[in-house]
Amino acid sequence: MIVRPALESLKTFWRLLHDTFHKPESQSYRIVQPIIWVLIVFSIGLFGVEMVFGTESVESAWVRWLDWVVLVVFVLEIVLRVATYRPPRLDFFDYSPLQRLQVHVVGRLLYCLRPLNLVDLITVLALVPALRGLRAFRLLRLVRTSKIFRYSQPFEGLLRAFAENTVLFAFGISLLGVATLVGGFSIFLVERGHNSSIQTLSDGFWWALVTLTTVGYGDISPVTMLGRAVGVVLMLAGMFTLAVFAGIVGHALLNVVLSIREEQFRMSAYINHIVVCGYDPGARMLLDEVLKELEGDDREVLIFANSPRPQDVPPRFMWIQGDPTKESELDKIRLTHASAGIIVGSRTVTPQQADAITILTAFTIRSFLKGRPETQKRHAPLYLVAEVLDAENVEHAKAAGADEVIETTRLGFSLLAHAVSMPGTASVVSQVASFGAHSLYIRTFDGDPASFAEVAAAYKREHGALIIGLRDSGSETINPSDDALVRAGVEILYLAEQAIKG
Repeated sequence: MIVRPALESLKTFWRLLHDTFHKPESQSYRIVQPIIWVLIVFSIGLFGVEMVFGTESVESAWVRWLDWVVLVVFVLEIVLRVATYRPPRLDFFDYSPLQRLQVHVVGRLLYCLRPLNLVDLITVLALVPALRGLRAFRLLRLVRTSKIFRYSQPFEGLLRAFAENTVLFAFGISLLGVATLVGGFSIFLVERGHNSSIQTLSDGFWWALVTLTTVGYGDISPVTMLGRAVGVVLMLAGMFTLAVFAGIVGHALLNVVLSIREEQFRMSAYINHIVVCGYDPGARMLLDEVLKELEGDDREVLIFANSPRPQDVPPRFMWIQGDPTKESELDKIRLTHASAGIIVGSRTVTPQQADAITILTAFTIRSFLKGRPETQKRHAPLYLVAEVLDAENVEHAKAAGADEVIETTRLGFSLLAHAVSMPGTASVVSQVASFGAHSLYIRTFDGDPASFAEVAAAYKREHGALIIGLRDSGSETINPSDDALVRAGVEILYLAEQAIKG
């Protein structure tokens, strides 16, 4: 009767230990982990204090004793973490007692071989005085569990990359291992008795590994012709081995690097930048026009599209991969700190589908900004320009939050049709719309009230600009009458070689 309650208590205690080391949502885990973090920092601090006092002082002896106690705590933590680990296969398959024992042993060995657990196991070697500097590796545990990275944890990405490319990494390591073994055995058999630097098989392996990795310390070198021939073959093999490793690592870690770049922009100090939402090859000319318009402007331009960066995108543009229609991803591009946004319609779907994505993007952007405290502190709201391909969707885009809507398809067709009845007009309009020569600009009038004729004459005389219209309360009037009153606050539409300063 006493045995059963004792067993139940033991099981409860074991479940508590399991939760403490393997379930982040448990209260015991949230208590123990901060203690471990403090001990990690404390251990690094002790190492620094010991370096200050020296290794022979009384204070250093106390520091080493405290450090030894902390390292013992780390060892105990690792032992308990491995001991309380439960291989998932036990919950998925039915095993005999002997098979269960095998799964327990193999599962825990594989658990210890996980990269981050290997790092913790390596730090245990700090119990050896000569290897005490290895404790610094424990700082990786602080970084990998921190909330610095919001969208993608790089250490988790590295683990995933290793897990998804296990066969590739195994092939690369096997290639290096076979080459080291063959080269080490060969140089040992050839140079033994002729080379005083190669007395043991370990000397041969050391030389082979140094040669394969192209490090070349120079402490061991072959002296016989046959040994040098082995060296030449091993050098060539090293070049191929490094190339294979570079390809494997580049392929496996590409997405991890890209995710870190996304976090870098979110955590950066970029402000007043321009965001281009959406991109496909049909919008390539837009980038050239943006470059012309921003000549001399130091604002960054960021393209936010749900695809990898194409080769033809100029280096001037930053690229972040993501979905502009998802509010949860808009913080990647620091939208609350952007000055303007351009929504580009897709050319790979029907016009109605493209406009639907544009309208959804505009609505998502406005919804995202509305709930952000930074939005209330801005001097001016984000200016959003949207492209629509179907004229029926103009009002819908404006209702979704676009400040200005460009009907690119209708505009192009109108120019084509008008050029037939009035030859030469299309080229003139194209020049006006493009950067360079005389372009269209808008400026707020801040002088005393005057007639349109007087203001137009003054602008022509003082600035060489041609006023073609006025905009008041969002309504444009092209070629108004000469006696139309122009008062302060009215926007002037004018043609000029460059914008009027001041």
